[in-house]
Amino acid sequence: MPTKARIEKVKRVLSSRQPDLRVVMEEVTNAHNASAVVRTCDAAGILYVDIISSTEEPFPVNEAISTRAEKWLEFCYHKTTEECFSHLKDSGFKIAATSLEERAMLHTDVDYTQPVAVVFGNESEGISQAALGLADYVIRIPMAGMVQSLNLSVSVAIILYEALKQRKEKGYSSSLSEEEYNHFMKKWLGLSKRGVR
Repeated sequence: MPTKARIEKVKRVLSSRQPDLRVVMEEVTNAHNASAVVRTCDAAGILYVDIISSTEEPFPVNEAISTRAEKWLEFCYHKTTEECFSHLKDSGFKIAATSLEERAMLHTDVDYTQPVAVVFGNESEGISQAALGLADYVIRIPMAGMVQSLNLSVSVAIILYEALKQRKEKGYSSSLSEEEYNHFMKKWLGLSKRGVR
């Protein structure tokens, strides 16, 4: 049976979860990077993470790196970028795809107070041409050094914390429905069977 302190912590964390701010990982295969992203997502109050993978391989999470943060996230799996984006757009999300392209707008110029999903590509290729073509925004983090890009989890953190900053300034509060809240309360406290949505 969960303790009173555990129940209060779950209530506090759930009250800050942001179901209308999602992270999408497209063909990410490096377990170290994937695990660090998972940990960052939990820390930033993300609830839903979308995984685009054309292979049958399981999403590569290393618990020593993620510190089991995956327990507090819901993973949605998609075989193609088109399938994922269609699902998100039908649910009212704008899609911001990260890219190194010069034409990309700065990540700080996006309004993250609207429902938005931020897409990150794999470590060697970045995001796909399909993602670039279907995204509502193409964004980049400015780089002032000799290297071209940041580590994946660092990029995720920079963009998510920009989103949190904007949301805090506008007085954002969690948009979890009562049904979702009750579902996750039971799940996180071990009062219902754990599952993946």
